[in-house]
Amino acid sequence: MSEVITSADFQTKVLEADKPVLVDFFATWCGPCKRLAPVLDEVASDMAGKACVYKVDIDQSPDLAASYRVSSVPTLILFEGGTIKNKTLGAVPKQQLMGMFA
Repeated sequence: MSEVITSADFQTKVLEADKPVLVDFFATWCGPCKRLAPVLDEVASDMAGKACVYKVDIDQSPDLAASYRVSSVPTLILFEGGTIKNKTLGAVPKQQLMGMFA
């Protein structure tokens, strides 16, 4: 299962990470977010050791949602070296998520 992180963890777990990090900005009330969750778990398993996958609840960390201009959920952002490398919106298929790392 993908770990949910907060504003307190974001700097060290995402921006200072030594490998790519895929962040799912989600909400507990969001249907597409719930459908995407098992797909993200598969991606996290497939990418173990090569990349990290975390989730940010926009209701618990509205500052992060605002900082990264998350206006709809799910929003997925791939960070590398502390910068945004890729971004997609919506519940996308696994192949598209894996393609974000290419």
